[in-house]
Amino acid sequence: MGVAAEHEPVMTTEVVELLEGRGIVVDATVGAGGHAEALLEADVRQVVGIDRDPDALQVARERLARFGARVRLRRGRFSQQMGGLSFVDGVLFDLGVSSMQIDRPGRGFSYRHDGPLDMRMDREGPSASEIVNEAPEEELANLIFELGEERRSRRVAAAIVRARRRGPIETTDELAGIVASAVGGRRGGPHPARRTFQALRLAVNRELEELIATLPLATGLLAPGGRVVVIAYHSLEDRIAKRFLREDPSVFVLTKTPRRPTATEVQRNPRARSARLRAAERFQVAA
Repeated sequence: MGVAAEHEPVMTTEVVELLEGRGIVVDATVGAGGHAEALLEADVRQVVGIDRDPDALQVARERLARFGARVRLRRGRFSQQMGGLSFVDGVLFDLGVSSMQIDRPGRGFSYRHDGPLDMRMDREGPSASEIVNEAPEEELANLIFELGEERRSRRVAAAIVRARRRGPIETTDELAGIVASAVGGRRGGPHPARRTFQALRLAVNRELEELIATLPLATGLLAPGGRVVVIAYHSLEDRIAKRFLREDPSVFVLTKTPRRPTATEVQRNPRARSARLRAAERFQVAA
């Protein structure tokens, strides 16, 4: 299976439990195709896989080739790729950045691997480097505070501005070092640049805006009894999903509290640790 085998999808058991045996399921963030593969093996009739990342789609295409016409793949944002879809039986969102993107230094997502400061999922639009080197200090501070939930955002922004006066900040290693020097960190704790990198990635890819725009489209596509499943990895995404699913009058919530990965899964795949799964079902049409 090559590259795909290295990337384990999160909470696959729970996703299959909610969506198995259905007709058409849209995997709105298909990535390397792990969830799609599990759903097809669980007798979902057809999966429509959407992703902004051309590299991910190529991996998914290879991984899912054995399912033939039961798979349809589309490149782009979900909000742009819903044409021709109607009355589907499920929509899945596995939000955030994939391990395939994190583990490739050339993509610029990781604070642990040196690479160009990019972070673009679709290789289009402004990169993280452009934001870091061009945004005014106050704008940077606000972005890091709001999207990274970093309490020391002003200290981080000031350190970035001081550093870029000496020359452009071009690599992930450079930025991670600047942030670490500004905020410090405790031995064995989370990397001090984690929140800043999250903020930049969300800003570069407009992920929260896309989620807000997309959730109504997703529930609008559902046939009666169809389900939407959202896996989020930080509180910003999770709050958006929670609020929307509770307030959408066309669905009822299946998860009063978010489902979390089992201890066994977290031990096997530490990147699953922060995952929260929420699900809702479209009301049946009254007889």
